Amino acid sequence: MTFLNASLLAGSALVVLPIVLHLIMRQKPKLLEFPALRFIQNRHDANRRRLKLRHLLLLLLRAALIALLALALARPSVKLSERFAFGSQEAPVAAALVFDVAPHMQYRHENKTRLEIAKDLGQWLLAQLPRESQVAVLDTSLSGPDNLAASHQSQAAVHDAGIVQRGFDADRGLSKQRIDRLETSGASQPLVRVAGDAARLLKTSNLPRKEIYIFTDLSRAAWPADAAASLQDRFNELSGGVTPYVIDVGVAQPANFALGELHLSQQVLASGGSISVQTEISSLGSEGQRTVELNLVGADGKLQKMGERTVALKPGEARPVEFQLNALKTGMQQGMVRIVGQDGLAADDVRHFTIAVRPAWPVLVVAASPAQDHAVYLTGAIAPPEFRKRGQARFDCTVVDFSQLASQAFEKYAAVCLLDPPPLDPGVWQRLTDYASEGHGVGVFLGRNAQPVDSFNAPAAQQLLPGKLSVQVPWRDGDNFLAPANYQHPILKAFAQRATSTPWNAFPVYRYWQLIEPPAGAATVVPFSDGGPAMVERPVGSGRVLVMTTPISDRASRDAWNLLPVGAVTRPWPFVILANQTMTYLVGGGQQQLNYFAGQTVVLPLDEQTRRHTLVMSAPDGSKTVLTPDKHDLTISAVEQVGNYQVQGGGRDAESDLGFSVNLSRQQTELDRIDEQRLNELFGPYKFRLARTTDQIDRNISIGRVGRELFPVLILLVAAILAVEYVVSNRFYQEGGRRKAEGEPV
Repeated sequence: MTFLNASLLAGSALVVLPIVLHLIMRQKPKLLEFPALRFIQNRHDANRRRLKLRHLLLLLLRAALIALLALALARPSVKLSERFAFGSQEAPVAAALVFDVAPHMQYRHENKTRLEIAKDLGQWLLAQLPRESQVAVLDTSLSGPDNLAASHQSQAAVHDAGIVQRGFDADRGLSKQRIDRLETSGASQPLVRVAGDAARLLKTSNLPRKEIYIFTDLSRAAWPADAAASLQDRFNELSGGVTPYVIDVGVAQPANFALGELHLSQQVLASGGSISVQTEISSLGSEGQRTVELNLVGADGKLQKMGERTVALKPGEARPVEFQLNALKTGMQQGMVRIVGQDGLAADDVRHFTIAVRPAWPVLVVAASPAQDHAVYLTGAIAPPEFRKRGQARFDCTVVDFSQLASQAFEKYAAVCLLDPPPLDPGVWQRLTDYASEGHGVGVFLGRNAQPVDSFNAPAAQQLLPGKLSVQVPWRDGDNFLAPANYQHPILKAFAQRATSTPWNAFPVYRYWQLIEPPAGAATVVPFSDGGPAMVERPVGSGRVLVMTTPISDRASRDAWNLLPVGAVTRPWPFVILANQTMTYLVGGGQQQLNYFAGQTVVLPLDEQTRRHTLVMSAPDGSKTVLTPDKHDLTISAVEQVGNYQVQGGGRDAESDLGFSVNLSRQQTELDRIDEQRLNELFGPYKFRLARTTDQIDRNISIGRVGRELFPVLILLVAAILAVEYVVSNRFYQEGGRRKAEGEPV
């Protein structure tokens, strides 16, 4: 218990006053002699005992009245927290002010963003903290200079490492500057995690009272449920406990139209090809029509509208939106999908994208003579004749037989495929290994010609192959087929949505090679239904080798090793997808990522000529940064600014052939609010105090530090005792006067 005016407790000493008055002014009974009237004497004794009891009652009431009045004027208060802590209003505190700076804090209502409201309340609160308090200002940005976490580390690594880059601010002026400089960040970590880091910082303070103020719009995405245990563990580390305050700066019922994340059918495609751009538009608390546009950035930097869709939405509804881009020119193509018009949150109205349109990948296909006949299934799947005529084929296939393999210049091709190869010269195996090591792809499709196996199991071949050839495994009943175990590998991702509907059993495999003694790094990409390896991958240098243990060049016949390219009872569409995905993976097209989320590390592969130049990156805001390429890639860490980026060579006449786009993840702009029940579960035994205005904050702080004042209760008790004293004394004195007038003994 604490007192606002402890000195007034001395007034309780005045309780002796009514005692003295009663002793001095009490009436003395008059002696009346009534001889032989014993009943009068008995009545006198009874009246005396009754009057003595009433005097005592009145004395106690008046003493209690004075004591309670003195206690009330001292303004006592009681705080009974989860740790039975007792506080003092003016004692210094260790305070951490945590601000949510995710993009959803840009939501504008009544001409102010949520972050602007949070900054105003933060400045007000800063002025209210007691003198000599220790203050730290934190935010949820991953790369902000004032954060506890290093920007180059992952969120999980930062949380586990427990790194504190700085202590409390040196003075209030520095804290004020930190609040003034707060800006929204596209790479924002959850509030729960930063609150835990704030508790870790408070642990370093020697002040007994520790407080955390969290400024938030209560966006559900900022409070992940899986972080609750970690937050409570951080709070438990504080021996004196911590008082969390949640300052709600959000809008109870936000209204907003938003675009979902973009999905591109491919990020790298051949010139003349087409691409699908998909997203969705959703409504929160609003109803109406919205127009969604797709724009490409022209050579002059101006937007060219390529299509639009008008969508009618009801509150809480989401509808898909899809655009098709055809006949794109060679080079880097960048654009955006946007909602026409304005609403409360502009950050989720635009999504940017980058597409690399390049000439068809040159691929060397080597097959047994006649090579064109044995390569027809593969070339027909990855470069159909009709696509070649229209210039839309993704791959430019050069087909030769094995007698011409040694004379080929491998460096001209993005990948080399060997269809049912015979034993090769050790020098050819070495050239293929060197070619793969330089970052290229080699595909080997084993078949009947792979014997004798000595050439394949020799050291020169084993530098490249993912295992030694053992025996041929026959399955003449046709009940063996490809059976992918999962669809995480890039080659199989296209089948993920068709996992249960792909009829692999309609493409039986009658014979395959068993591989043994796999080297380090080798892994099965696709197994057979009998558990044997169908497709095995091995990294070689910076390149990759894929070996299929059954061929794709056999014509449909009684001695064919499989029916993969033709099918038994259905069209071979799985083979077409598998062949295209395999070849895309070998040439590296499926690995090239051009579209990222804010905060991710950007990696752009560079060709040999580009690696020789200094590169300059142009950001969406027009700023330029000089970059130094790595050995094979250009790596840019933790890019936060949203928009389209271009990367150019340092020369004066250099053209922009590289680029990428950065978007916000859907969670960073989510406006759905978390309720108080969920907050209670997150904080657990640490009861948070929720406030929305300065008056509520002030009242919560007073209760949190000092406790609830007993003044109102004590004043009510004083009034009640005063009323009882008044009734008792009036009745007592009126009865005494009446008896005196009648001559009765009093």
